[in-house]
Amino acid sequence: MHQQHNNPAVGLVLVGFSPADRLAALARHLGWPGLVLSDPDRTLYARLGFRRAPWWRVYSPRTLLTYAHALWNGERLARPVEDTRQLGGDAVMVDGVVGMLWRPRTPDDRPSASAVLSASDRISRPRNGS
Repeated sequence: MHQQHNNPAVGLVLVGFSPADRLAALARHLGWPGLVLSDPDRTLYARLGFRRAPWWRVYSPRTLLTYAHALWNGERLARPVEDTRQLGGDAVMVDGVVGMLWRPRTPDDRPSASAVLSASDRISRPRNGS
């Protein structure tokens, strides 16, 4: 799920609002190489402007079709245990300052890993005169 990078100036951080033990399990499952932080009060989400999506953006016809297909194939759907409408986002920060920010309109409206890493490489480069 993640893309390797080799820029020592860029650290990867996964932030979620789930309890820390669930996020740790997710990070292990994904093979996440970076830091994992739990933000149960969604303080960082609020500061970065990551909002909740309206139900029609989360449960779009495409999403409902995916669920119907899974049920048709005999899969059991797990009941959500968290806020399915909370949107995430992606940010590149340097020294605590946001250099690039992506705020999705839907859960699948996210930049590619390569786009985020490319932006991080551009933003983290030392500037002339610095």
